[in-house]
Amino acid sequence: MEAYWRALDDVDLRIIDLLKQNSRMSFIEIGKRIGLSEGAVRRRVKLLVEKGVIKKFTIELSKDYVINAVTFLTLDRGDLAEEVIESISKIPEVESVYELTGRFDAMVMISAGGVSSLNECIDKIRRVRGVKHTETAVILRIVEHKADEL
Repeated sequence: MEAYWRALDDVDLRIIDLLKQNSRMSFIEIGKRIGLSEGAVRRRVKLLVEKGVIKKFTIELSKDYVINAVTFLTLDRGDLAEEVIESISKIPEVESVYELTGRFDAMVMISAGGVSSLNECIDKIRRVRGVKHTETAVILRIVEHKADEL
């Protein structure tokens, strides 16, 4: 997707902040909070989606129902990074994959339905061609960053 054709203005950023807090917030509610009509909010969100600024609207599962973990990867060769990341990103429990600098080559965020599901996911990651070493940490607590109230 090509870069967004104009810089994001304060209104765009406020809309994005509200949608990050609650992706189900109605355009009417967003408009009330920032002083725009429902139609104006709808047009801006549509443009943000079309231009690739907003990639998807999603949900966050309760920590009571999932195990979150981060797995750090060392790869056999750096030239395999793109292929490895592409393969790992297709594993259902994988939320995101990041290419890194430093001690590890990549980091994988995992949300699994339980310990056995987490183990299966890690085993799948280890079997990906190019993965040399994994180191996994289970996330015990998430301290959320709350955007300032508008």
